[in-house]
Amino acid sequence: MPSDYAGRKILVTGADGFIGSHLVESLVGEGSDVTALAHYNSFDSCGWLDELGAPVLDGIRVARGDVRDRNFVFDLVDGQEVVFHLAALIGIPYSYSAPQSYTDVNITGTLNVMDAARNKGVSRVVHTSTSEVYGTALYEPIDEKHPLQAQSPYAASKIGADMMALAYANSFDLPVVVLRPFNTFGPRQSEREVIPTIVRQVLDPSCSEIQIGDDTPRRDFSFVQDTVAAFLSIGLADNPEWGGPYNAGSGRAVTIAALIDEILALTDCSKAVQVAADRFRPERSEVGALLADADRFRDLTGWKPKFDLRAGLLETIDWWRPRFEKNLIRRSSSFSI
Repeated sequence: MPSDYAGRKILVTGADGFIGSHLVESLVGEGSDVTALAHYNSFDSCGWLDELGAPVLDGIRVARGDVRDRNFVFDLVDGQEVVFHLAALIGIPYSYSAPQSYTDVNITGTLNVMDAARNKGVSRVVHTSTSEVYGTALYEPIDEKHPLQAQSPYAASKIGADMMALAYANSFDLPVVVLRPFNTFGPRQSEREVIPTIVRQVLDPSCSEIQIGDDTPRRDFSFVQDTVAAFLSIGLADNPEWGGPYNAGSGRAVTIAALIDEILALTDCSKAVQVAADRFRPERSEVGALLADADRFRDLTGWKPKFDLRAGLLETIDWWRPRFEKNLIRRSSSFSI
């Protein structure tokens, strides 16, 4: 049976990043005509797209550029049916040092995408939000009515981007939906995130111990293939609320301490765990708990996760193991999701 995405002209911004590269891979498998935006750099690198292999790369058009460049974005969006907008600066620690950059990329970049989609007649934009916009939970589970709390410059920039999407839906009838994934993990994720940080140190023979920051926060983790399925579900969903957010999460949360214990057990690792003060966020910036209520999204699309935490961790660990043997460790940039 042909896919609903077969033959559709699809643009993915942030295609060179962690989630973006997995989404591109899935769209090619669905038979889409994919344009993949990779952030331009002077290293002749397209990020994680470089590792997808010929069958996928031969099936896409790779465009190199920057969402901050309005004219470039207008040319890129022209002729596209659906735009998945994932391009963003996402590293929370770096946002303390460079908040202006986060404003420029995440808000102005999103403005450019929305304006281009409006002017070029795109049938749908899927804008990528983040559970970080909620801050520490005031109640659990967190639904879409939960107040937005900017506990980092990154979170503030994403709130601004979300509001830009809502404004374009309300002001210009732009068909844009906001997908708000909770903590996604899996192969290709960089070490700025907690799960690859732990797995890397567990498997790396040069690490005698595992250094972590605060292990008390609770997080709702989703495996990347479930998050990609959420994007595909909302990309063609019937009658969404334009401009409105939709949470995508498992509805289960674990502490970072419990997560570490699970990874140690799955890898049969006995290394000591050391809490390192330099890995802590500023006190009022740390988000204490994130637990998704995804009922609104489930009612719209029928989406629900297929991977539990253990299954996703095993897939992630299996991806990391050979990278030590082949010296393929990559610390990717903070630019794309």
